[in-house]
Amino acid sequence: MAPDDDIDNLTRIPLFAIFEGSALRKLALSSETRLFRSGDTLFRRGEESDGGYILAMGSVGLLPYDDARPPSHILRPWALIGETALVAPSRRSVTARAMEPTTALKIGRAMFHQILEQYPSTAARTRDFFRDRLVNFTRQAMTGLSASE
Repeated sequence: MAPDDDIDNLTRIPLFAIFEGSALRKLALSSETRLFRSGDTLFRRGEESDGGYILAMGSVGLLPYDDARPPSHILRPWALIGETALVAPSRRSVTARAMEPTTALKIGRAMFHQILEQYPSTAARTRDFFRDRLVNFTRQAMTGLSASE
């Protein structure tokens, strides 16, 4: 896929839709293309995270359990897997497995942080993006608590 196609497709992902054009270009050019066969694992539940994956082709199943249950979610292009892992270290909460031949772009956390340092406007938008996510999550959690009381 051509870099310009990658850049256009990246804007389908809410986090990257807020990036400046030059920051998005650097992200696309700095990501590592990884190819997976059907059944290959991108990462396992419980592993330490080191970044995120952008699903470019194929499909990925998210498996929250270490048994034979089917995936809880199946993601298709253009999805971001491991959004939080781009920002901070964490343990993977699910196993991500290719459901068919799959291409993913790996974005390392260090490279993501480097882009944010080089593009302050993108960094500010990214901070606001995650702040809004946290506020919405907290509201939903509090609403759920109120309804169950």
